Amino acid sequence: MDTTTQHQSEALPTGEDASAETERVVFVTEDGVPTGETGPKLASHHEHTRLHLAFSCYVLRHSDQALLLTQRAATKKVWPGVWTNSVCGHPAPGEPLEDAVRRRAEYEIGLPLLSGLQCVLPSYRYRTPPFQGIVENEFCPVFVAWTDRDPEPNPEEVGGWRWIAWADYARLLHDPEADVSYWAKDQFAQLSAVSPFSSFEIENSTA
Repeated sequence: MDTTTQHQSEALPTGEDASAETERVVFVTEDGVPTGETGPKLASHHEHTRLHLAFSCYVLRHSDQALLLTQRAATKKVWPGVWTNSVCGHPAPGEPLEDAVRRRAEYEIGLPLLSGLQCVLPSYRYRTPPFQGIVENEFCPVFVAWTDRDPEPNPEEVGGWRWIAWADYARLLHDPEADVSYWAKDQFAQLSAVSPFSSFEIENSTA
């Protein structure tokens, strides 16, 4: 029995984002329905990580639809230094996913104002191979949003960033030498079939 879990009664983060030590993840069923239990974020990630709720967000630049690609800080516990989509995270217990995306976007990449935020893959789910004994196991809806600003990253979360054209991003994901996150690679095929990304693929293939 997992003695670290508890039912959802925690307050939502206020002010600055909750620290990794106090942040809790929401455990869910295979359909993404909360079980009513939560666990401490760090302690809940191990070789037998329970399925929990998360999100990924792809931030695009209004002017040219370039993707904001970010590099995880070298000090991160898992997958340090890998390049990935713009921002990822976990909602707090009882926190709407859209609010969690905006909270983490402000905290991680310094972009508090995202426009057109929408969920494009509401049922995405993945489980990673182990990284130093840690497995990620998430029900992870995927969002897209737009901005006109460059990010102002939090160095504790982000080690680097760049804007990249979608066609170049596709090539990066298929480069065996590139250090790109498992989930970014795994999400790509599904994203390519939905708007707005499906139009990028059509444009790139006819250019």
